[in-house]
Amino acid sequence: MKRQLLALILLCSLLTGCGAKPVTLAPAEDSAPAIAYVPLDDRPDNVERVVYLAESLGYTLLMPEADDYRTRLSGQPLNENGTQSGDRADLYEWVLAQEAAGCDRFILSMDQLLSGGLVNSRSMADHEVITLSDGTELTELELLESLIQTLAADENNQVWLLESIMRLAPTVGYDHWDLEGYNALRAYGMEGRPVLTGDALSVEAIEADYRLSGSGTLLDPADFDLEQWEVDEYLSARSRKLELSSRMMELVDQPECAQFRVLIGIDDSSEEDSIQKNEIAYLRSLLREGDALLSGVDDLAFKAVAKLYLEETAWSGAKVSVRYYGGMEGQPACAYDYQPLETIVAEHADFFDLTLTSAAEAELSVLVLTQPSDETQKAAYYDQLIDDLNDCRQAKQPVILIDAGNGLYGTDFHDALTERTELGWLLSYAGFLDMAIVTGTAVSHGIARYAFLQSGTPTAATESAFAKTLADSVLKDFCYKNVVREDILAFVRNDLAGNPDNFWQPDIDREAILARLESGMAAETAPVIENLEHSNFISAYPSRQPYAELGWGSITLDNYRFPWDRAFEISMDIQLGDFTQPHQQFLGIYYR
Repeated sequence: MKRQLLALILLCSLLTGCGAKPVTLAPAEDSAPAIAYVPLDDRPDNVERVVYLAESLGYTLLMPEADDYRTRLSGQPLNENGTQSGDRADLYEWVLAQEAAGCDRFILSMDQLLSGGLVNSRSMADHEVITLSDGTELTELELLESLIQTLAADENNQVWLLESIMRLAPTVGYDHWDLEGYNALRAYGMEGRPVLTGDALSVEAIEADYRLSGSGTLLDPADFDLEQWEVDEYLSARSRKLELSSRMMELVDQPECAQFRVLIGIDDSSEEDSIQKNEIAYLRSLLREGDALLSGVDDLAFKAVAKLYLEETAWSGAKVSVRYYGGMEGQPACAYDYQPLETIVAEHADFFDLTLTSAAEAELSVLVLTQPSDETQKAAYYDQLIDDLNDCRQAKQPVILIDAGNGLYGTDFHDALTERTELGWLLSYAGFLDMAIVTGTAVSHGIARYAFLQSGTPTAATESAFAKTLADSVLKDFCYKNVVREDILAFVRNDLAGNPDNFWQPDIDREAILARLESGMAAETAPVIENLEHSNFISAYPSRQPYAELGWGSITLDNYRFPWDRAFEISMDIQLGDFTQPHQQFLGIYYR
């Protein structure tokens, strides 16, 4: 209690007459620069949150019709094209139409354009012909070649191609795969293969080793409770995916493709010498200057939008302090990572031209809560983080906050943050997503905001978009992930006798699930919204102008929905009131 009182007195003194003058927002631009964007799929991390990020940087995001990139799980209503996956012909023609209309910025998911989405890319065992609207038939390789050649013909184009390394197993509830099959194939994929290096790395050699153990002996599907046809189908999908990735890298390695950037993400992985290891090494060997291969897939668009902005504003990098709390930074953040957390953070720092330094010399701080190395010290870990966060607030040093605790702190950490910190002052936050992508999500959003504060022109539209992406991340993690989602899971299983991974198999009362979601979120979001509504955010940062803040306005949430009719994630609309003068004595209402 004494420590809380001292923190209150300190922060009240900082925020009362702290000299953080409000910045005047410029009028919105009549024509913001546009990015033509083909998303990985229709989940919120690939759609609305990318829209928020782009708009927060002054861009307009152009997207195809939602039905053309939507994924439907088994038993759910099909898309207009009569399939569960995206419409590759429509998407290809849409990209060409944007090029013809004069758009010169493109962020394109190759999993969507070539396979109809991430999930379908894991299941397509054969190359397929694509029929365009005029009846023209193209093979997948022909479509890929035509796409790159067309965009390369305009030297003013800036093109980001987003690609993934296929994860260790296909998707539960899609095609014919169930949880038992997923677990069996994941075990098969995790098995070490012969490790190839140097000139031995080739598509053919990698494919030849798919069926071999690390010692070179043939893996028996029966040892993994698999049928031969299941392994054949799985490996055919991997081969198809690798062949398309390889051809893409060959095509962009031409002088006329200097304006192309390739960003490859590693999908759910493992520390083992798995089936991915040679694929990773091979594609890494093909990267050109400006390309990157990093952990995470659902954060690829975030990283591309942020990096595009950095390049267009002549970003010169920043000095960053990274501090860990919990003692597990030397280990992967979860079972689906293939590198230690601190390695993944360092790779993302390098991608964004960040120099790691001490807290005293840094321009901004990245604070990371890891899994607890000592279960009895969990409170001490996040207490120290919160103290350091509040010290950064006092010093006006911007903060990127990452919760990589993988749920092991329950709601305690989130409750403490809500009671003792000013959530709306953060540059960015991530914790809701799978651990493999929290780093890329938090860092891309935070660095993009930091760069915009120095180079951009803030308008009501850019600041609203920034506030929405921060609120979306915080509210979903604090309120949905560990609280409301657990209630939805129990409700679907116990009250409706349904499947929380697919509300259509069996077909259950989806209106009742939605009502449960709305009531649960109304209760759980109230204290977090109160915190945000009494927060300030950084609206200008020293380089061109003095440090300044604005106060958050009101926050209203509505139009809740389950994008894939499953409990894993939700979407919601966020309505914001007008921004205000900086709030005073922020923390006074939270201490009892």
